[in-house]
Amino acid sequence: MSKPRPLQLVKPAPLSDAPDPGSGAARSLLVKAAQRGDVRAFAELVDAYYARCLRFAMHMLANRGDAEEAVQDTFVRVYRALPGYEERESFEPWLFRILANRCRSAGARERRRSEFVEFGEVPERVTGHRHDETFAWREEISRALLALPAEQREAFLMRHVEDLTYDDMAIATGAGISALKMRVKRACDALKIRLTEDRGARRD
Repeated sequence: MSKPRPLQLVKPAPLSDAPDPGSGAARSLLVKAAQRGDVRAFAELVDAYYARCLRFAMHMLANRGDAEEAVQDTFVRVYRALPGYEERESFEPWLFRILANRCRSAGARERRRSEFVEFGEVPERVTGHRHDETFAWREEISRALLALPAEQREAFLMRHVEDLTYDDMAIATGAGISALKMRVKRACDALKIRLTEDRGARRD
């Protein structure tokens, strides 16, 4: 298999005739093209997964700068590792395994500062009185997530935010399915207790 060409920092224009990368067949075609050195195909993969990867990294690292650095480094590593990728392993959990490992490494260093992380999209500052309650509630969710042990937070995000199956989570983390289910359950239990306490404190 040929070695991919050097990664370009500026993405080329999207493939106009590319199928939706959300489907398994489309992802497979893009991955194969990227393995042959097609930079446009790799850009399509980045476009398809960048937002999800950034959301996951921001929840794990609680800092936008650290998260963006982790995601950028992840895609560089993915690009370099593509020649050795074998399709019998699904691309998505393979990608998240690289990202999760990168986040663990980054999380081991001292965090520069904490930032609010909003479910579903890259956070932006919320202004206006009518958004105050929603902002406060999401801030509580963010704090509750960050209070979880890293393994529980990682498992919770993969299952309930990124919607990975337990089989894919096992590939991404290297942990067994039973252990992952226990991590998710403990995370859910801890979040329920923490958020209930926070809401009670706000009412007081």
